[in-house]
Amino acid sequence: MPKLKTKSGVKKRFKLTATGKLKHGVAGKRHRLISHNAKYIRQQRGTKVLSKADTAAVKKWAPYGLG
Repeated sequence: MPKLKTKSGVKKRFKLTATGKLKHGVAGKRHRLISHNAKYIRQQRGTKVLSKADTAAVKKWAPYGLG
């Protein structure tokens, strides 16, 4: 069998936690921040954990894991 390639977008955007969950950066923090209120901007700081349903799909795109 040939080797499977990892999607290059997945390599850039996700990291695996120690428990096997996927971390990702939050959307909505690049531009047009004046139109958002302070609470929204504050809650979008840092990283979030990907939902369980989406994790299954993303892990298919990284057949040998991330890291």
